[in-house]
Amino acid sequence: MMMDNWTLMTGYGVFHWLIFVAMVAIVLYPLGRILNRIGLSPFWSLLVFVPFVNLIFLWVLAFSEWPVERKSGRT
Repeated sequence: MMMDNWTLMTGYGVFHWLIFVAMVAIVLYPLGRILNRIGLSPFWSLLVFVPFVNLIFLWVLAFSEWPVERKSGRT
């Protein structure tokens, strides 16, 4: 059975998917831990894969009140 050139160029193998899963874990795990420490659900880390929404979330997170600031009374 012969494959056409398009299938050969765009086909992803098992190695590609293993690398993809490893990269997702490398990004999501630490981000989920950070979000958990500041009192947010770790599932918010999934927004990192949504274009433009991830940038908006980053800015909201940067300017929101963190638990350390709440404890010390800083603003």
